[in-house]
Amino acid sequence: MSRLPAIDPEYPDQAELIVRRFSQFADLAPDETELLRNLSETPERLAAGTELIGQGERLEHPRLLLAGWACRQRYLSDGRRQIFDFILPGDVYGLCLRPQAVALCSAVTLTRATISNAAALGEAVLTHPDSYPGLTTATLMSASTDEGYLLNQMVRIGRQTAYERVAHFILEIHYRLRVVGLASENWLPLPLTQEIIADALGLSIVHLNRTLQQLRRDGLVEVKGGTARLLDVSQLRNIADFHVPHVSARRLENGGARIHLAASA
Repeated sequence: MSRLPAIDPEYPDQAELIVRRFSQFADLAPDETELLRNLSETPERLAAGTELIGQGERLEHPRLLLAGWACRQRYLSDGRRQIFDFILPGDVYGLCLRPQAVALCSAVTLTRATISNAAALGEAVLTHPDSYPGLTTATLMSASTDEGYLLNQMVRIGRQTAYERVAHFILEIHYRLRVVGLASENWLPLPLTQEIIADALGLSIVHLNRTLQQLRRDGLVEVKGGTARLLDVSQLRNIADFHVPHVSARRLENGGARIHLAASA
């Protein structure tokens, strides 16, 4: 199979990226959109390997990842690491809807990253939800979707083969990046070492490398130079049994919202 040239998507600016992230879940009023755009006005640049949240830390200071990649992780006493999920551009971290919550794992940057203060978002949805109904619904639905991705991770490392795991992981990252405009139909950035991917998928580096080579030989996906090309998306989805977590909000009579989580093809 001939190799197609990578085509980068037209990257949105950071403010637009945030709006895209939340607009997928609810219709936002002009003042809600403006609040999201303003979150990018105080950027802070961090080096790779910077701790964003320490395990056991009180979750009182929500932040927004504007650029770069981060992850939530936990180390065993012998140095082995399990990565639970990835924090991607447009994602909010450190915002918990439970009172007096603490971080159950640490979060760290995997690449150079840019973050900003998201305290205004936390204030809006936790203290003034009636004044920001669209944004509150979007935040709740975003949290439910994150739960769906965590369930995907459990299925990946608990029941899928290495071949299925890698296919499923790449499809999920591709979907998440494409929602905010950072991936095209068949291309996505993947600035992760094989060690990082292996720690996320519960594989050895050798096993991961062999699996990536097999996926390439089968004409399904090519990972090279910090990017991935999806050569046969339909077949990848069949192999991985990939489903996007789909949430919906049902408005209640008292004005609240009940969030429903399901799998959607």
